[in-house]
Amino acid sequence: MKRILIASTLVTLILALAGCQQTQQSNANTNSTETATRSGPDNSEISTTENNGTRTETRTFSNNPRVSKVVVTTRNGQRTTTVYSKTGESKDIKDETGDALNATGEKLADAADFAKEKTETAADKTKEGVQTAVDRTKEGAQTVANKSTETAKTVGEKSKEGAKTVANKTTDAAKKTGKTIKKVLTP
Repeated sequence: MKRILIASTLVTLILALAGCQQTQQSNANTNSTETATRSGPDNSEISTTENNGTRTETRTFSNNPRVSKVVVTTRNGQRTTTVYSKTGESKDIKDETGDALNATGEKLADAADFAKEKTETAADKTKEGVQTAVDRTKEGAQTVANKSTETAKTVGEKSKEGAKTVANKTTDAAKKTGKTIKKVLTP
């Protein structure tokens, strides 16, 4: 639950910073004209800006774990695509991903060679380890219970045998005492 909260906080912070950066760029370029903002595939938003013949299309992802945004710049017929990771790393990619404004975030991250997060794998391993520990603890407890039961039965049987032996010896001693008293009393 903590990881989800931290991840959502980071995503919100990155989106806020990206929004501020876009605002600063818009303010710095007085000749810029914001032509459109539309929603895109894979839970993203695409904004388009034209400035002196240069078209900049920025696709911002809301909840992709690997990619924060992709910027496609077209200048003099040349198209440049830059992908930004959640950590702030940026890489230019070739057009092998197809249309970067419609490709999935995972496809863009793979094209940029951004590493997948290993937190899910670590969580799964931890869960497996805990389950194994629980299973082994349960087996150990069952073994202890079985051994304790066997030991208790053995102790009970030995106590019963010991009690019978004591009773038999007491009976024998009482008979001998009775015979001895009878001999003493009988002249």
